[in-house]
Formats: sequence, structure tokens, C-alpha cells
Amino acid sequence: MKVLVTSSSKHGATEEIGEAVARRLGERGLDVDVTRPADVDRLDDYDVVVLGSGVYAGQWIREARTFVEVFADDLRTMPVWLFSSGPVGEPPVPASEPAGVAPIVEAIAPREHRVFAGRLDPGSLNIAERTVLKVVRAEPGDFRDWDDVTAWADAIADQLAAGIAVLAE
Repeated sequence: MKVLVTSSSKHGATEEIGEAVARRLGERGLDVDVTRPADVDRLDDYDVVVLGSGVYAGQWIREARTFVEVFADDLRTMPVWLFSSGPVGEPPVPASEPAGVAPIVEAIAPREHRVFAGRLDPGSLNIAERTVLKVVRAEPGDFRDWDDVTAWADAIADQLAAGIAVLAE
């Protein structure tokens, strides 16, 4: 079974989550490709897609949204799992699902959408982003839970192995 793991990341944290998911799916015996959404020109070679994006101001990164727009017809006919990365702090803020993801979920009907805590490194931010950081008082740090990411990848692999996700022919 061929799986595409693709994610958009502004500062690298979301791509690292995608890479961890891909690594675990590979360990579970799946054939996995990892690439950025902008580098995908077709989905014909894939049976499954795992798509993720960092979330900024409640929205996915444009690159990931464009991927959904371009491949919506294909994505509706295959098993797709989505993930978002962005909440930071203890407890993670914001705690709610990103508002901008609802239209994506509606458009392609994924098997699941998971929100993972993110990483906030003030040193990697530009001046405008640092200004927003001060205004919203976001807590810097790496809040990603790697055990949670691995467990999610295992759940995907388990569902695929059990045949729960019916593949389009």
C-alpha cells in the first residue's frame, strides 16, 4: 500500500510531525513517500494520503489549502487523514479545533482530523510574528507530544491493516 505524507510548515515543526508519522507508517510496513504539498503533481500512485498543516490565525497554510483545492476530487475517493499543528502552551492554546479546517473537512471527508500541539521558537520568527506573539502572549517552547503522534500513526496503520479504510479501485 502506497502512502503519501505531505505537510506544510512555516518554521519546520509541522514537517517534523509529518516525518514522524511517515517514519512510523514505514516501520509498520507501509510504502511511504514524504513531500511538500507544492511538490505533488498527481495522486495516481497513492492509495492513502496523510495531509498536515501548521495553523496560523486559525487557518491552514496556503500551500496545504491549495493542495486540497487542486486534488479535492481525488481526495474524496481515497482514505485521507488530516492533522493540524499549532496550539502551544500548557494547556495548549487555542484549545479548540482551528476554524479554517472545517471547510477542508467538509470538502474531502477525511477519516479523521487530529490537532497536535506545536512548537513556538521566538528566534525563528520575523518581526511581525514576534509582535503578534507579544500581543497574544503565546508561550514559547516545544509542546509536541511525540508519543501522541506515534500512537496516531499506529492507529492509521491498524485501520489500514484491518481493512477499515476501503480503498478506491
